[in-house]
Amino acid sequence: MMKKLLAGVLCWGLLFAAAPAARALTVEPASDRTFDLPCQAAILIDEDSGTVLYEKNADEQRPVASITKVMTLLLTFEAMEEGRIRADDLVPVSEHAYHMGGSQIWLEPGEQMTLDDMLKAICIASANDAAVAVAEYVGGSEPVFVSMMNETAAALGMTNTHFENACGLDAEGHLSTARDVAVMSREVLLNHPQVKEYCTVWQDSLRGGETQLVNTNKMLKSYTGITGLKTGTTGKAGVCISASAERDGLRLIAVVLGSASGQDRFDAAAALLDYGFANYENAAAPLPDPAPQTVAVKNGVENEVGLRYTAPQAILQPKGGAAGLTAELHLAQELTAPVAEGAQAGTVVIRRGEEEIAAYPVVADGDVEARSFAFCFRRLAGALLLNDKNFVQNE
Repeated sequence: MMKKLLAGVLCWGLLFAAAPAARALTVEPASDRTFDLPCQAAILIDEDSGTVLYEKNADEQRPVASITKVMTLLLTFEAMEEGRIRADDLVPVSEHAYHMGGSQIWLEPGEQMTLDDMLKAICIASANDAAVAVAEYVGGSEPVFVSMMNETAAALGMTNTHFENACGLDAEGHLSTARDVAVMSREVLLNHPQVKEYCTVWQDSLRGGETQLVNTNKMLKSYTGITGLKTGTTGKAGVCISASAERDGLRLIAVVLGSASGQDRFDAAAALLDYGFANYENAAAPLPDPAPQTVAVKNGVENEVGLRYTAPQAILQPKGGAAGLTAELHLAQELTAPVAEGAQAGTVVIRRGEEEIAAYPVVADGDVEARSFAFCFRRLAGALLLNDKNFVQNE
């Protein structure tokens, strides 16, 4: 019986080993049949859980213009965190970067600018020349960097995305989807939150004040809680945005592709975010009562091990749904040594009424070695010595 129980626990462990920081209810996304938007494709997701709350042609491949730079930023921040590059590094400008058209900061061949300033130019002014210069600095060349972009897209499950350049200028085969844009936007926001420090700057300057930067995301001035992220416009892509916002602990990402104008783009993104904030909230995960702090260990050098409840940071719920959440604990009676820290000992199932909406593992909070012959011999010898001393004292 115990073996069956532990086997079940192991299966639960495999299911939840890669559990995200937040859990969500099952949602039937709203669609353009519920309400339409002035764009060709769109999606709204919860940033923490990735749950889709609205979609319109979300898997239709389209050019995405400068929203491409979200992937360029993602790879750049990864390189910084790995210590391969630093914000104060001087990034050189090649002839190739100089010849980028569209939005730019008029970099000159041979000019150098700090990576920090290049990031400002990318995030605030959507500068194509800066994006390509950074791509060359990180990857060695833009083609190598684009290969890195496509490899990362594949690893993230962006199955309908292919990049041809680092800046988003129209190019044959350079395509993505609203869903894939949401995936890479979520990745950079969750794992590289410093991107918000650049994307939420309204105005800045470069070259000692000679070059003025004004953010292309006008929602910074018009939408409460906006945290980013990136706009884009080309002839083939139309007018696009990946907009992120946070209110009362709920973080949302709205992607709008193929609008006819800047105002349509911002109106569509605002409508999506308004819908999400009006209808959903993030609730704290309830703990089971009682919530044991230890579990017994069989054949271990210790008789028990502490427990850690890996509760998600938040659970996405319909507005007002948090009050009905309950937690149900399924815990093994004992574990068999050796027990490794992080080994699963049980599961907490979260319900709203009878509906199971989330589950998370309960794990060992330390290691417990199995008893060896040497350990048992030392324990026996110690007990005999203690008994012998007690006998002499009693005499």
